[in-house]
Amino acid sequence: MPTVTIRDVAKLANVSTATVSRVLNESPVVKGETRERVLAVINETGYMPNLTARRLSLGRTLTIGILLPFLTLPSFIERLRGVQTALADSEYDLTLSSVETPNRLDHCIDNLLRRAGVDGVIAVSIYFTDSQVERFRQSKMPVVLIDAHRPELSKVVVDDVAGGETATRHLIELGHRRIGFLSDHLDNPFNFVAMRRRHKGYLQALNAARIPYFPDYHQQGKLGGREAYDKARVLLTLKERPSAIFAASDTHAVGVLKAAHELEIRVPEELSVVGYDDIRDAEYLNLTTMRQPLFQSGFEGANMLLAALKAPPSAPDEVCLETQLVVRGTTAALRTK
Repeated sequence: MPTVTIRDVAKLANVSTATVSRVLNESPVVKGETRERVLAVINETGYMPNLTARRLSLGRTLTIGILLPFLTLPSFIERLRGVQTALADSEYDLTLSSVETPNRLDHCIDNLLRRAGVDGVIAVSIYFTDSQVERFRQSKMPVVLIDAHRPELSKVVVDDVAGGETATRHLIELGHRRIGFLSDHLDNPFNFVAMRRRHKGYLQALNAARIPYFPDYHQQGKLGGREAYDKARVLLTLKERPSAIFAASDTHAVGVLKAAHELEIRVPEELSVVGYDDIRDAEYLNLTTMRQPLFQSGFEGANMLLAALKAPPSAPDEVCLETQLVVRGTTAALRTK
């Protein structure tokens, strides 16, 4: 079957090729009746426009770039799912750049701005320096942050301070006073802020309940399940170990549960555990956790960028999403002897 061309569509619809192009580009100057006639011919013939030519005619790449670290971690995958869902019905393709190290970030930005040729950028959990923000500003490329903060850029964030406070308060209300906190390094090369904010919420809850803060009860290490397990063992082998642990992610919580099992510490009878994220495995593990809207944050961020591509906002937009405590089987009231 011969390939249908734009000239064929124009001839069958009794219009010019320029009119067909305007219909494809959703130009408002085409009358409704003409638009419907052209679209009907396109549907009948199965015409597929040349994507490269269309991009050239629009002066756009119809591609959105996304920057994110640690692509394999469940929380990042869930946010990416939200982005992909929001873009599914749009005309935009998505190109991924994995930022394994802070030093690679400049290379990734350079690739997006110069070689990849994208129309906009979504950055997940990535902190841009002043010079990097300035590069985006000079390029006039719209940028949306997810789970990151820069006053000059639009963003979708989660109230991690409130989330950390709610998780810790849940343990306090169950009678716990010796409450550990397990996290990544609060000061890290990527300058992630989520852990620091959850830690701030943890401290606020302790202070409100007049519970002293013990530095030994905060263990922090490199990102990853093995490191979380090792740090959990440190907490659980203290002379006066915590009766409860707030793990700053569900990945950390899994490390706590594994360490407790190996040390024959019963959960929740002897140890209560709260995670953070509510990834898919959390329900399977019956884990009490803070549910943050991972999918929704990706979805909202992508829609924010699509809106900016149509009409740049006069000032940076911001959406702050709330967390929710999901009580399952890893927390219980403190048992007194």
